[in-house]
Amino acid sequence: MRLHFFTFLSAFILFSSFTLKKSNEQIAVQNPKIQTEINRDSIIAFAKKHLGIPYVYASSNPQKGFDCSGFVSYVFKNFGMTLPRSSSGYKNIGKTLKPEEFKVGDILVFYGYKNRKVVGHVGIICEANGMQSKFIHASSGKAQQVTITALDTEHYTKRFYKCVDVLSE
Repeated sequence: MRLHFFTFLSAFILFSSFTLKKSNEQIAVQNPKIQTEINRDSIIAFAKKHLGIPYVYASSNPQKGFDCSGFVSYVFKNFGMTLPRSSSGYKNIGKTLKPEEFKVGDILVFYGYKNRKVVGHVGIICEANGMQSKFIHASSGKAQQVTITALDTEHYTKRFYKCVDVLSE
């Protein structure tokens, strides 16, 4: 009986990820033998379920609304990824891509509309086509909600900072 328990426990540890609690700190333990690849189309399908949710500054709550970084972090958190909660946090993360490398699920990073030195907006590519891609984002502009916008609109083209891949790191 004891041998079966240890066999089961060994198999559980070998084939799963789990969380340990050390005092007040949680430590995520990932099994290096398990490689989880996030399906890019699944990210977009999940993101699109939130179309029309209102823009609410400093929110990442689907019941209340989202701001741009709240929306992006919420979507990726659903797939086990922790991303910055502030758009400025996207300035130095991920692999920067050339337009011909853009893929669904990559993150577009934009300067603020008032200051071209500060990152001020983020969105997720939902249709990849270089600088003619479309992206889903929580817009504080006319839409005032989660919406899909073309990257090649003047408003976003002139604010474009970079596109990053956070899934292939």
